[in-house]
Amino acid sequence: MIRELNERARRILKLVVDAYVETGEPVGSMAISQKLGMKLSPATIRSAMAELEDLGLLYSPHTSAGRLPTDSGMTVFVDGLLEIDALSPDERRAIDEKMAAVRGNSITDIMEQTSAFLSGLSSCAGLVFAPKTEDSVKQVEFVHLGPGRALAVLVTSSGVVENRLLDVPPGVTATALARASNYLNSRITEKTLPQAADFVTAELARDKTQLDALTAKVVASGIASLAPKDAGGHLFVKGQANLLEDVTALEDLERIRLLFEALETKETMLKLLQATTAADGVKIFIGAENKLFSHSGCSLIVAPYKTQDSRIAGAIGVIGPTRLNYGRVIPVVNYTSQIISRIIG
Repeated sequence: MIRELNERARRILKLVVDAYVETGEPVGSMAISQKLGMKLSPATIRSAMAELEDLGLLYSPHTSAGRLPTDSGMTVFVDGLLEIDALSPDERRAIDEKMAAVRGNSITDIMEQTSAFLSGLSSCAGLVFAPKTEDSVKQVEFVHLGPGRALAVLVTSSGVVENRLLDVPPGVTATALARASNYLNSRITEKTLPQAADFVTAELARDKTQLDALTAKVVASGIASLAPKDAGGHLFVKGQANLLEDVTALEDLERIRLLFEALETKETMLKLLQATTAADGVKIFIGAENKLFSHSGCSLIVAPYKTQDSRIAGAIGVIGPTRLNYGRVIPVVNYTSQIISRIIG
């Protein structure tokens, strides 16, 4: 699309996008004429903006208003007109220091701290995706929550913590849950979850006298609940409240509500971030240009991080309004992904 635009159209599109990123307001032909510094009348610029509108790159929110970039217009801008800022030495130092502080922590803590850090640095929501791994089990514990309810807590050898709400027989006590925990921990440590599930199921079938009936049911239910339900992964999200800061209209609020819903279920973002791990370098998904969250009015900037042998291990990124500052956020995400690769490598 960018090749179809002449130099004047490109400059006008860039100025409209720059103004939109800065103010969020429609841009009129008079303002563009003043910024161009060219001997073009507002009427000539209006004509050029109308052509960009016909191409689906600009639109008028109201009949008498200026114009705003469409999602397609933002995509054309990012793909062909964006000037990416270089990180300053101070910005690099801040990222280095923040990430150095989490070195040696558990994987869960590193991912949570990274998503929070990205959120603060970009004023958007920070995301970190870590795929499911075949880590071995380090510890399992059942916590009594009340009649018929318990919390199953799994800690893997790499430090990832999994929590699952569990339905248990009404008569199960905290003591029975402790017995179930001890039983599992004596048998499944150093095994992956699939191996642990197979081992415990077979052992319970062979010798049903080892545990009383209630405890055996807890063990069976616990193993079933902790087993991976899919090939997804862990998604860490911090800073969702940042997405509400520039919301002024009810329709914007509805878009953000839909996005929160997608983030809450995590399924949408997992699909998106999993797709990212199949590529290399920073990827940008803008509004309706990405069907996975086409109603949110938001954009995602994401980059994979790698292991020491250059295998892609997961992805980090930020999600924010389509008018986010791409030139600044892209290098932040890219550099942070490189630091994460060194830490986990």
